[in-house]
Formats: sequence, structure tokens, C-alpha cells
Amino acid sequence: MRVRVRRSKDDDVLAESIRSESDVRQAYARYGGQLFGFAFNALDDRQLAEDVVQETFVRAWRASGRFDPDRGSLRTWLFGITRNLVIDATRRRASRPVPTEAEPTQRTDDPFDRLLVGIQLDEAMHKLSDPHREIVLAVHVEGHTCADYAAENSISASTARSRLYYGIRALRLILEENGGLVR
Repeated sequence: MRVRVRRSKDDDVLAESIRSESDVRQAYARYGGQLFGFAFNALDDRQLAEDVVQETFVRAWRASGRFDPDRGSLRTWLFGITRNLVIDATRRRASRPVPTEAEPTQRTDDPFDRLLVGIQLDEAMHKLSDPHREIVLAVHVEGHTCADYAAENSISASTARSRLYYGIRALRLILEENGGLVR
């Protein structure tokens, strides 16, 4: 018994012409939210889910010639790509070694130590560039998401994530150069 796959004419049109940027945008507008929901539920990491969805459309664009509308809908094909990327991301996350510390860090509730840590962080933050300092403060102090920050500052979410990554990396380097934080 052969099962007939129901697909819309829109899928056929998109599949045949997914090579153009505007058609990829159209497919993203149509299926991006569903794919993000699937990836986010599987990964429980908003940023990683966004990256998976973005990579899904990049791969779909590059491999559009391999899509066979007789085997299934465009939606099904995109979900298959997303599923494979989710599996890859899960494997990468599971294979990362857990960092071990040479000596355990002891935190004290001494107000003087907290004051010193605050001063060290403040000095290190002032050495960051303005864009890096602003996003590190917005995300880690004020509790904003990268997407919120991006919308408020008229930049793309990927630019915001990049600035946050490099800002934190620079902050760590500055703190390491200064001997680390007092604990």
C-alpha cells in the first residue's frame, strides 16, 4: 500500500525555486517558527536553536537540487534537515569534556572580598570597547536576551550574539592578565 503525500502548490513553487534568496526568505517566513519550536524543544537552548534553524536554511539553499517533491513536502524535507542538525548539536554538546579545576574555588561571604571582586570587574569592564561593554551589561547584569538587545539597538541578533561572545572572551582575558578575580 502506497501512501500519498499531500503537498501544497506553494511547496512545489518554493521547492523548484528555493535557489533564490527571496524564496529562501519566503520559506523561512513560512516554516522558520515551526522549525525553531522543534529545535528549541529538543535542545532547550534558544541561541543554539536559532543557529540550527539558520543552518537548516543554508543547507536547504545549497542542496535545493536534492529535494524531491514526490517523496514529501518542503516542510518535511526542512524538518529532516533540522532533525539531523539537532542530533549533531546534541552529540557535540555531549562530547565536550567537563572542565575540571586544579584546585576547588572557595567563595567567601566576606564583604571585603565581594568589594574587591566588584572593583576588579568594574576596572575590567571599562577596558572593553563600548559595544562589548554595553551588551555584557545588558545580558548579564540587566537580564536582557541577545534578541531584545538587538531589537533595541537596531542590529541583527547574530551581531548581538557575536558581540556578547567576544565581549566575554575579552573580559576573561583582561581578568586573567590581572591575575584573576579575588575569591
